[in-house]
Amino acid sequence: MKPFFSALHWFFLARRGRLAALLMLAGVTLASLGSELELPAAWQGGAVARLLGLAGAPFASARQALFDAYQQAMPRTTRSQPVTLVEIDEESLKLVGQWPWPRSRLAELIDKIAVHQPLAIGLDLYMPELDQTSPAQVAEQLPPGHEALARALQQLDSHEARLIKSLKAAPTVLGAAGFGSQTQTSSNGLRAVPVQVSGGDALPYLLNFPWVLASLPELQAAAHGQALLSVDASQTVIRRIPLVMAVNQQVLPSLSIEMLRIATGEPAVLLAVDAHGVASVTVADLRIPTQANGEVWLHFAHRQEGELARQVSAAAVLQGRVAADALSSKLVLVGLTGSGLHDKRNTPLGQLVPGIEIQAQLVESALDGRFLLRPWWIKGVETVALLVMGGLLVWLMPKTRRSGLARWRLRLPGLPGLLSLAGLLAWLVTGWVLFAQWGWLFDLASGVLGYLAVLLCLLLSSMLKTEHDNRRLAVIQQQLREDAARVSGELAAARRIQLGSLPDAGHLFAGESRFEFATLLEPAREVGGDLYDFFMIDAQRLCFVVADVSGKGVPASLFMAVTKTLTKSFSLRLKGSAAEVVMAANQDLSRENVGMMFVTLLLGVLDVQTGELELVNAGHDAPWRVSQGGVVEKIATPAETGGPPLCVVDDFVYLSQRLQLSPGDTLCVITDGVTEAMNQSGELFGGQRLQAALAVTPTGQSLNQMMERVRAEIAGFVGAAEASDDLTLLLLRWQPGSTATASRGASAG
Repeated sequence: MKPFFSALHWFFLARRGRLAALLMLAGVTLASLGSELELPAAWQGGAVARLLGLAGAPFASARQALFDAYQQAMPRTTRSQPVTLVEIDEESLKLVGQWPWPRSRLAELIDKIAVHQPLAIGLDLYMPELDQTSPAQVAEQLPPGHEALARALQQLDSHEARLIKSLKAAPTVLGAAGFGSQTQTSSNGLRAVPVQVSGGDALPYLLNFPWVLASLPELQAAAHGQALLSVDASQTVIRRIPLVMAVNQQVLPSLSIEMLRIATGEPAVLLAVDAHGVASVTVADLRIPTQANGEVWLHFAHRQEGELARQVSAAAVLQGRVAADALSSKLVLVGLTGSGLHDKRNTPLGQLVPGIEIQAQLVESALDGRFLLRPWWIKGVETVALLVMGGLLVWLMPKTRRSGLARWRLRLPGLPGLLSLAGLLAWLVTGWVLFAQWGWLFDLASGVLGYLAVLLCLLLSSMLKTEHDNRRLAVIQQQLREDAARVSGELAAARRIQLGSLPDAGHLFAGESRFEFATLLEPAREVGGDLYDFFMIDAQRLCFVVADVSGKGVPASLFMAVTKTLTKSFSLRLKGSAAEVVMAANQDLSRENVGMMFVTLLLGVLDVQTGELELVNAGHDAPWRVSQGGVVEKIATPAETGGPPLCVVDDFVYLSQRLQLSPGDTLCVITDGVTEAMNQSGELFGGQRLQAALAVTPTGQSLNQMMERVRAEIAGFVGAAEASDDLTLLLLRWQPGSTATASRGASAG
């Protein structure tokens, strides 16, 4: 199973889910088409038919629910009332007796209706057997000994004869039911007025029954018309009804169409066929467009009750309690509505109505010109709309951030959603407008289902992509943690090595009394580019260096180590002035300066016996001098001395400046990390604050106390702000001492 899920995972991630979305779009399009596709007879019941039925079931259900919603929101408004329903209801059964009635009583009912001169009388019932209550039938059932009574009964007219007279005298139409199999009472045809077909053969498109359950032939001959009553038995809710059907290759009209033919006196019903199937059914000047199979979608009106009701009880007709205008010039439908007679149908409006109500709705819709229709081309339009909407949704998913089109879509992150919503709204409005204006049934439900399926596929792909990215980022993050921990450990070791390489005056000059050092170096990062150094060149001369390498971090620290080594090496080897040491270091560093770095440097040589000081300033901050009495002054570098930082001009000639220290004078050498220390407001510590910090140092304080004072002032100024540069201070106080002590210090260096 793991390879399967891996393949499925890859499938949904391929091309940011586009491949899965496009295949989903193709699948839902086929399912939508299959939900309405008429398969060839040879395919019926096969695997393909079952598969299409299963895949298309959600689309078929959604489509039917949508079409029902159309009708519920906009039911047909009754403009006229051309139909009257004569119902054999509970009251009628109580008056006459149980069904079936004697046909003489049915003839009486027809005669009572005919008195009011209706346009046509349609009987939504059929009588395939002889009436067992006819005199002759009763005579045959008499027991022996009643021969005289039997002969007398046989001389009387049959109930069929009585009904035949009534059927002939009134404009009647008898109903019949198509059957798929033969029964004892079924036949293979009807005595009906043939439907005239034009434009092609209609039989391949029509519902065709091999057998029919109809009334007795003599009754058929007496009635003015014959019609089929069958509807699709699979419909739990009646939405469609055929206007024409066939029995054993004979095209026949439905009851309502045949009643219209009788009412208008037309000799035949006209049926038009085109390349897509049945196009229309015409009676007189009334043309009704149909679906390809001869059906129409009924637009239902609510069944009226009370004073507006078009239905009357057969009992009221028999008793003469019906107003003349209820039947006069009407199309009268006679049918069963009493309980237990099982002729009830559900409509899209949620009403359970008698079967004759369906026929009445059909007649009213025809006369009002209000039928619903799904033109043959509308499924193609719906399919194209689904493909366009789904394809647009897939296209709106950006591929990468590099393409111009993708950047345009990414700048408008809500564009896919807005366009999708606009498309769905346009689809919805189109469906409602087409229904309201022309009665066209536009299936937006299948489109929305398909669109949502594509959207869910893209969302699933997006979720899987996010999960995949999160897992990959988690691996990378873990690797970064491990790398950071390793680098942090290495940098911590480098920091210890760097700081450990700096000299410690306490150990280097133990017991020395002629001078005193206090130093501070705080890298802005783990390692930095500042340096200081001090050592005895000989028994009398003390050399000290403070430098600042451009940049920070590991490269600066490496360059700092090289600078420290070279300056010390040249100071000990060269016998010339401090300026010569700086020039030699400049030339050597410039030759190997692959990283194009530079160093500001201050190098001083102090005669510890006389207090004479030689300084070379290579682009560095000027040092400060604090007298024993607390006077602070900045030692400016004369214009003719000093020079640029090392590695800026590789053959620059540096010159020294000389000055005389007084006993107890303290030199303060810094890097720019002191004066340029910045607080959270962006202010710099500056030279004035440093001068003030040096000036308030009480007389007699040790250099370490003085150093802590300056450090505290800087820390208080910076506060919680992050260090912006390495920070270095070197304090050197000259206080002449014994020669023996100096000798010990020189040998220790």
